[in-house]
Order: sequence, then C-alpha cells, then structure tokens
Amino acid sequence: MNRLIHWLEVHQGSCSWKQLFGVRCPGCGMQTAFIELLKGNLLLSLKTFPALLPMMLMLVFLFIHIVFKLPKGPSILKLLFIFTSSIMMISYLVQLVHH
Repeated sequence: MNRLIHWLEVHQGSCSWKQLFGVRCPGCGMQTAFIELLKGNLLLSLKTFPALLPMMLMLVFLFIHIVFKLPKGPSILKLLFIFTSSIMMISYLVQLVHH
C-alpha cells in the first residue's frame, strides 16, 4: 500500500484551471484527499475535498446499479449526484471566499 501511495504522490496531476485562471477549480484537492484517505487520515481528507466520500459512494452505487439493474437506481443516482455536486460547489465557494 505504501508503494501505491508513494506512486500517487509522485504522479499527481496539476490543475489546468488553476494554471489558466489563477484560482482553484471545484475539483482541486481531490487527488490529495484520496491519498490522505488511503493513508487513513479521514479528517484531513474531508477537509481537503469534502465531496470525496459522497462521490465514491455514488460511483459504488452506480456500479451496483449497472450490475443489478435496481428499479429505483436512476432516481437514487440523481439524488446522489445532486448531493455530491452541491457539496463540491458549496466547499468551492467557501474556499473562494476564504482565499
């Protein structure tokens, strides 16, 4: 696991949005938050990118829905998407105001 974490840390991509406009994008911090989650730093992960866990939940549910064709799957996915994107945008706006 340490080798994977080290590889991810060394190969983090840079943000094109930040390079072009000089401000963070709504997805900035996702890679770092994922690495912190792998390290077991849940609180730091949530602080870095609060939407990571809801996004992961949404992706897991999407996979389950694709495999099992859940009857309420599309409706649940829409709600998860709205919830996740709302967290992303709120945290993004808070970051813009505080920086």
